[in-house]
Amino acid sequence: MLLIKRYTAEWCQPCQYLAPIFNELENEMREVRFQTIDVDQNKEQTQLDNVTSVPTVIIIKNGQQVYRFNGVLSKQVIAGIIKKYL
Repeated sequence: MLLIKRYTAEWCQPCQYLAPIFNELENEMREVRFQTIDVDQNKEQTQLDNVTSVPTVIIIKNGQQVYRFNGVLSKQVIAGIIKKYL
């Protein structure tokens, strides 16, 4: 199973840009589990995943981190990365 963790914050402009992209991907990729984590509300989880900036996206396959990126990428690029690990 593939899990996509998207670390975000309400005050983060790039995070606001990524939100609709991830909503679309979640609707299109039913075989993938998406999780949105607010860094201000989930400090413990943020520290466990060693997230120091937002937005940060972590892809986990079978319990292991396989890919990670910070910042904003296009929907097509993100979809391509996800499909690589399906």
